[in-house]
Amino acid sequence: MGVDFHEYVVTRRQPLLRLAYLLTGDTHLAEDVVQTALLRAFRQWRRVSRADRPDAYVRRMVVNAYVDGKRLRSSAEAPTAPADLPGVTAGPDHGDTHAERSVMWTALAGLPRVQRAVLVLRFYEDLDDARIAELLGSTPSTVRSNASRALATLRKEWTRV
Repeated sequence: MGVDFHEYVVTRRQPLLRLAYLLTGDTHLAEDVVQTALLRAFRQWRRVSRADRPDAYVRRMVVNAYVDGKRLRSSAEAPTAPADLPGVTAGPDHGDTHAERSVMWTALAGLPRVQRAVLVLRFYEDLDDARIAELLGSTPSTVRSNASRALATLRKEWTRV
């Protein structure tokens, strides 16, 4: 038999929230994404818990919930500061560091969902192109293309500063 759902949520909720936060850039939206993914996981828990890697299965559900999200960010919404990241303590934040961070978060928020997901999965989750393609249901060449476009957009935004 697999892992108990309640036990899974207690032990894995924080890492799922961190992943969702990096995808969404917003604490509350990250909670919504994780809640949606966990609801879907609960409905299919018998199958999820018997998978070779239940955590990878649920993380994919989080990524899919984000990419397929029906709630689009309005023009009035802005990403929150990374200090809101659950489980991470903020250190001293000097003016230049804060300004650079703000520019980067704004640029990340402007990326299309799939491009942002590719960057988070590559640089935060440290996944290779094949694994990212598997999670997103695409090909490694599409992942590389999305990463290249996203990084080009970020470089362009960064040079404006």
